[in-house]
Amino acid sequence: MPITTTIENRIAEIVFDVPPVNAFDSVTWNSLPEMIRAAGANPEVNVVLIRAAETARGFCGGVDIKEMQAHPDRITLLNRGNYLTFKAIRDCEVPVVVAVHKFVIGGGIGICGASDTIIAADDAFFSLPEVDRGAMGGASHLSRMLPLHKVRAAFFTGGNIPAEEAYRLGGVEKVVPRDKLVEEARAFCAVVASKSRKALVIAKEALNGLEPRDVDRGYRWEQGFTLEMYMHEDSQKARDAFVETGKAAKF
Repeated sequence: MPITTTIENRIAEIVFDVPPVNAFDSVTWNSLPEMIRAAGANPEVNVVLIRAAETARGFCGGVDIKEMQAHPDRITLLNRGNYLTFKAIRDCEVPVVVAVHKFVIGGGIGICGASDTIIAADDAFFSLPEVDRGAMGGASHLSRMLPLHKVRAAFFTGGNIPAEEAYRLGGVEKVVPRDKLVEEARAFCAVVASKSRKALVIAKEALNGLEPRDVDRGYRWEQGFTLEMYMHEDSQKARDAFVETGKAAKF
């Protein structure tokens, strides 16, 4: 199975293993919300850990650009899957911890930005290449992690933000050696899992309610521009260039 859920010691682990780069198609994105909701609703679970398989090339490559190149009409289905996945993480009854290595791109940013805590391997980096892929989206969730001007610089350039920089800015809880990522993430989750489930559920609801901005509404706002961008000829040009050459289109 490309995405699996296991439960042990009151920790539910959701593991991505979708070769080659954990870039999910619209069907996969739309399957994730229920997995996350079910894990959080399980009375035997006190914390959810989302990570990639240890053998995976990176945490998440975002959306399957090849699907969007071949089927641009699926954009609304993809948008819905993205929105509901990130919302399910933020609305999850218990805390959600994300452990990342190597690339965290596009939708991977949404997963991290919607979560409660991020543990990163020292080789991890965060990136929003949407402008180069003929899309929009992701800034709402990255803004939950990092300061405004850092987010804008990353969005306009498509540049990478190393894990150490994200840690310095407060978006990452801990940076650990790559070979210790799963061990360290599980150790952090074990501390959370030792608490009262009822207390964790109440705390999660309270903390969400204290936030100064609605990340879900912000992302929905962004998605309107995603659809607008997809309707423009430059969007298809960008997707074609990426699929054919792996590089950004020249305008």
